[in-house]
Amino acid sequence: MAMTAVARETVFALRRQIAKIEGTLPERLQAPAGATLDAGAGTGRGSDLTIVRRGLAAALPDAFLPIGVERLDAALGGGLPKAALTEIHGLETRDAGAVAGFALSLVSLILNRARGLPILWIGTSEIFHEAGFPYARGLHAAFGIEPGQLLFSEAPRLVDALWVAEEAARMTALAAVILEIRGNPQRLDLTATRRLHARAQGAGRPVLLLRQAAGPEPTAAPVRLNVSSAPAVPRATVAGPLAGSIGHPAFTISIGKSRTAVPGQFTLEWNPDERRFDERRGGERNGGDRERAENPVAVVSLSRDRKDPAAAAGEILAFPAVASSAAISPAARDQPPPGQRAAHLGPRRAG
Repeated sequence: MAMTAVARETVFALRRQIAKIEGTLPERLQAPAGATLDAGAGTGRGSDLTIVRRGLAAALPDAFLPIGVERLDAALGGGLPKAALTEIHGLETRDAGAVAGFALSLVSLILNRARGLPILWIGTSEIFHEAGFPYARGLHAAFGIEPGQLLFSEAPRLVDALWVAEEAARMTALAAVILEIRGNPQRLDLTATRRLHARAQGAGRPVLLLRQAAGPEPTAAPVRLNVSSAPAVPRATVAGPLAGSIGHPAFTISIGKSRTAVPGQFTLEWNPDERRFDERRGGERNGGDRERAENPVAVVSLSRDRKDPAAAAGEILAFPAVASSAAISPAARDQPPPGQRAAHLGPRRAG
């Protein structure tokens, strides 16, 4: 039976009231005539079919941080929300390194759009003693982050870490706030995550909630991603994959919660040279395929006068033993052979 106009407006009024309490905005989309919903969701025609989406669905396109992988961004409805709380879960303690690496990759993307602003990473003493701190010298090489752009706050207790996170989340002088929590503590309940989400919305800055060895539970975060490490593939070269080498860091990302409710699992590689993600599908990198399409010619031209490849290496021969280097004095070893001393180098003068 078609829903009457009065009943429909009553439902919308209640949804708007709930959205106002939760700090979200409702969006009412009227489907075109003749459109049908998915199987199991009901059908309707004309004004009887109305789709309501809440949260950041009504936000502008620039309200999202695109990860750079088309399929993942589409599944998330445009990317990660910039002004919201986002959960990044590591299902086991050993995934703490993968979670931190994925978070630093996101920080690199955030800093590209918020140059000059630092990132504050908050955690308890237990967290940093268990998982350690990011290596300062590797921040710039792998993520393009200067050590001075990443600030750390080590709190003795969880209640202190939550207080620091709430105060920092309202600051517009920070590009983003990272809060790292272990397990499912009772203090990190729905009310605490609502406060963090509201602070992030007010400041227009993202808050990343990293959770080690945590199970899913109700929170105010519109997006939850489960992260674990993925096997690295051999490093790509002009001649093809280099056997025995270790390529770019890889992550397995699964969507545990999103505003689009679209599930999915993706394998991403972080390219530290270009500071972007590439999706790996079927053992191939989409980014590598794109690079080969943009550069269809060989990097080095082939030789004209030598068509045949080099001959295979010959057998290893035994040579007569030479005088041991231990029998040569250190002073003699450090001197070049006669006639090879540079002409401009004269004898050293004392005094």
